[in-house]
Amino acid sequence: MTEQIPVQFELSAEQSFASFYTASHQEAIQHLTNTANGKGDQQIYLWGERGLGKSHLLQACCQQAHQRQRSVFYLPLQKNRLPATDVFEGLEVLDLVCIDNIENCAGDSAWELALFNFYNRHRESGHQLIISAHCPPNELPIKLPDLKTRMSWGLILKLQELSDAERMAALTCKAKHLGFEISPQVGQFLNKHYARDLPALWELLPKLEQATLIAQRKLTVPFLKKIMEKEGY
Repeated sequence: MTEQIPVQFELSAEQSFASFYTASHQEAIQHLTNTANGKGDQQIYLWGERGLGKSHLLQACCQQAHQRQRSVFYLPLQKNRLPATDVFEGLEVLDLVCIDNIENCAGDSAWELALFNFYNRHRESGHQLIISAHCPPNELPIKLPDLKTRMSWGLILKLQELSDAERMAALTCKAKHLGFEISPQVGQFLNKHYARDLPALWELLPKLEQATLIAQRKLTVPFLKKIMEKEGY
């Protein structure tokens, strides 16, 4: 029997279900919550454009499962920086595995085969898997046919693009959970300059929070411009 490996990965306390702006994603979040709790679908494939919160939701699933004393593992994949394939050794014994940005392993034959073998072992054990990607499973550039087929076996969920009003509300929600406030004027300024670059916007928010703490002042548009200039935006 394979020994269970020590689960070591970063969990971001800020990326919980409570800090995620629900928008029109109530149904998707309910499915993810159910699976994180061990009562939902055995496999979920979550996809959508960059910046919509897929990584946030996978982290939230891991936190939820951990709070239920379930064994979990979060595996984010970066293009051209894939971990060694032995990362899968022993993962099949875990209750929940979340693999983020699955498209980044496409085309790497050794990695695709390792993922395929892990998938089969994990599924046979009756454990749960959540996968995220930027495209639907039938559009994944995975070369191993059997692996690509398995990506469609479970529930497929899509995150919808946010409207301007939803983007503003998401900004306010994230800032609140970071511990500072975004006024309508600041929100409009950020929305105007970052409306088409949500990942950059989410990366900017912690820097704004830090700057307001250091300066001990509220975030105004003039202050925001100074921060952005200093950060090279």
